[in-house]
Amino acid sequence: MAPDIEHTAHTVEAAAVMRLLPARPRLLALGEPTHGEDTLLQLRNELFRQLIEEEGYRTITIESDCLRGLVVDDHVTRGTHSLDEVMEHGFSHGFGASAANRELVRWMRAYNDGRPASEWLRFAGFDGPLEITGAASPRRALTALHGYLAAGVDRDLLPCSADTLDRLLGADDRWADPAVMTDPSQSVGQSAEAGELRLLADDLVALLDARTPQLIAATSRDDWDRARLYGRTAIGLLRYHFWMADTSPARMTRMVGVRDQMMADNLLAVAARGPALVHAHNSHLQREKSSMRMGDLPLEWWSAGSIVNAHLGDDGYAFLATAVGTIRHQGVGTPPPDTFEGLLYALPQDRHVIDAPLLAAALGDTQPALRVSPYYGYAPLDPAHLPGYDGIVFIKDVPRS
Repeated sequence: MAPDIEHTAHTVEAAAVMRLLPARPRLLALGEPTHGEDTLLQLRNELFRQLIEEEGYRTITIESDCLRGLVVDDHVTRGTHSLDEVMEHGFSHGFGASAANRELVRWMRAYNDGRPASEWLRFAGFDGPLEITGAASPRRALTALHGYLAAGVDRDLLPCSADTLDRLLGADDRWADPAVMTDPSQSVGQSAEAGELRLLADDLVALLDARTPQLIAATSRDDWDRARLYGRTAIGLLRYHFWMADTSPARMTRMVGVRDQMMADNLLAVAARGPALVHAHNSHLQREKSSMRMGDLPLEWWSAGSIVNAHLGDDGYAFLATAVGTIRHQGVGTPPPDTFEGLLYALPQDRHVIDAPLLAAALGDTQPALRVSPYYGYAPLDPAHLPGYDGIVFIKDVPRS
């Protein structure tokens, strides 16, 4: 007999979410179990709008390239570029094609229009400049950091010239070559030039930190924050490329771990600016270790959410996982009733916010089965992770976008 869990379900709205939490967290994260479904993103948009208007959140950050995200932030704050240009150049992973992401950007720009800068909404990507097929050249991040420092400190303090960086970087195509993902021997990540670039990146970031008061006074905190982003990204990319060139069994584990570490560093930087709303795949935001299989190779690493939670604590970081019943156009049909999603699917309404601790108490010793996904792009919730959720957003059926 299925346990009675109807009392754990609430309307999907900001007030219901906040009642689950002891206080407003610095980072409030909403996950998703699959990418590319506008139904999930439209729900995110509505919930984030309410949290902005009712709870004072001022930044939205999503699982997209942190450098491309600067294009979006410039648009929503200052109106630079057209909306079409922003959607084409401001997102990675194909997320710019989403109608819901487009509506989010349009709404953020409209919200900011006419408001003082102190009340502006800000946008940030928190993923690295990484795609499934490879990683970007560190050129943009390194040269932008160098240019910022060259304009603000004595040139004698710089560890290298712009020409030296250009020589060591070489052609960008050799960094971004998709063949590297499957053939480490094609990577330049452990070349002598890459090793020298890692040392120079470290020296440039150290100089940026050492001259913080001078640089903020001469430019602005926003410009300094952006330079810090360039520094984090340059170091992260060079580290990622190093492991792309590795031939040991640890190669893929280290690569996915570096990616989530880059995400965590960007999220902590966003949190330092003020309260922020976060959206990404559940696996990047959960408090537990993440795991996946690459062919026959099992991978396990600490997620960005677990790292951020360790820094900010449970009062500073909150995580709402999203679960779904069906995604029929992807072959995901009605969930078996003994699974986590099956129990939630039996609830009467189409969508809910679930009180996760209350749900755990209602389940007691009942251990739902782990749902098996017929679609590689959808990851069901692991019932063993329930203690790490502050809440669960459940959507019964996800229609084709």
